[in-house]
Amino acid sequence: MKIQITQGVGIGPTQLAAFDKALNEAGVANFNLIYLSSVVPPSSKIITTKKPSFEGEWGDKLYVVSAQQRTSKRHEEAWAGIGWVQDPKTGKGLFVEHEGHTKAEVVGNINASLSALAKHRKTKFGSINMKVVGTKCQDQPVCALVIAVFESEPWKN
Repeated sequence: MKIQITQGVGIGPTQLAAFDKALNEAGVANFNLIYLSSVVPPSSKIITTKKPSFEGEWGDKLYVVSAQQRTSKRHEEAWAGIGWVQDPKTGKGLFVEHEGHTKAEVVGNINASLSALAKHRKTKFGSINMKVVGTKCQDQPVCALVIAVFESEPWKN
C-alpha cells in the first residue's frame, strides 16, 4: 500500500471555510473523509507529496489519518503535524497526529507520542519521521492541515 502525506493551509471568512481551503490545497476537498486510527499496515510505503495521486470521484470515501488546527484569534498560530515510524523489514508502523499553537509544541508531542507508542510494541521501528505545517492568523481565520491518504472507495449502490 502507498500512503501519501500531503498538507494544506487555508484562510477564510470562517474556521470551516479555512479548513475547506486547506483541504483544497491538499487535494482532498471533494471526498468524504473516513478517519482511521494510527496503525500503518505491513508492506506500506509512506511518501510525502504536494498533491496526492489516487483514483476516486466526487463524494467517494477517502480513508485518512489527519491533523488539523484552526484559529480565528488574531496573531495566534495554528500548527498541525503527523509523525510516523516503520519497521524497515516489514513496513508496518504507527502514525501519530498532533495540533497546537507552536511548531515546537507539535514536534515535541509527535516525538514523545511515537517514542511511547513504539516502546509498548515488540517491533524494532526505524527513526521518527514527520510532516509539520503552520500558519499565523492575521485578519481572517486560518487552518493548518496535514493528512495521510490511504485510499479511496466508491459508495455501493
